[in-house]
Order: sequence, then structure tokens, then C-alpha cells
Amino acid sequence: MGNKYFTNEQVEQLKRNEYVKKVSEKSITYTEEFKERFLLEYNSGKPLSQILIEMGFDPKVLGERRVSNIVQRIKEQSLRPEGFKDTRADNPNMGRPSTRDLAPDEIIAKQKAEIEMLKAKVEYLSDLKRLEREAMWKASKSKKKKSSK
Repeated sequence: MGNKYFTNEQVEQLKRNEYVKKVSEKSITYTEEFKERFLLEYNSGKPLSQILIEMGFDPKVLGERRVSNIVQRIKEQSLRPEGFKDTRADNPNMGRPSTRDLAPDEIIAKQKAEIEMLKAKVEYLSDLKRLEREAMWKASKSKKKKSSK
């Protein structure tokens, strides 16, 4: 069974729902408020489709697969240390790499950022190496003191 894509009309309808954070033809991101309320309602024994309808969603528009996966995903997210917080924004390397051609100024900006990151890494490694040398020197110095006694 393939993915169920949303039509343009369904995307517009879903965008108007207060519990939708982001929606595209392929995916939907729910708000933290939705997830919290959904889990409370679900744990109280209310049927899945009734919860969705009361929160403004048409289960037929979402599709069987999304509806069946929603419970599992929300339960899993509730167990994470960060809870329902969307962690994708915290990690710039997450997701697929960009495949579009970049403009020359975008390439330069990207390369400058990469250079800065590499400089920071080199500085970090230099500091680490220096600290290791200092620790080894102190350890050898303390051994010499102990052996001379």
C-alpha cells in the first residue's frame, strides 16, 4: 500500500485546523497541544475516530495508515525526554540534503560557515591535545617525585 497524498483542497482544509502545525501534500505535523489532548482523550477510552472528529479532522482525509499510526507515534513521543517538542528544528543536519543547485552567493555563504566550523574544530582539537600533554607532564612529574622519596 502506497502513501496517501493530500489534494490541494485537503491541504488548505487541514491548514485551517488549529491543531495542525504544518501540512504538505505528503505529510502533516500536529501541534504539541493536539498531541497532549489526543493522548488524554485516547487514554480515557474514547474511540480514535471520535477524538479526531472532535478535534476537527476527517479520518477519511487523513487515511487509514495515518490514523492507525497516530496512536503509536504520539505514545512514543510522550515517552521521550523532550516530550512532544518538535526536535527537528534543533538539528540543522536532520532531513534530506538539498538537491537544488545553489546560487553563487549561497555557495559562498555555505562554504564560509563550513570554514568557521572547521576552524572551531581545529581549535578544539588543539586545546584537547594541549590538555593531554599537560596531563601527561603532570603525571610524569608526580611519578618522579614519588620515586625520588
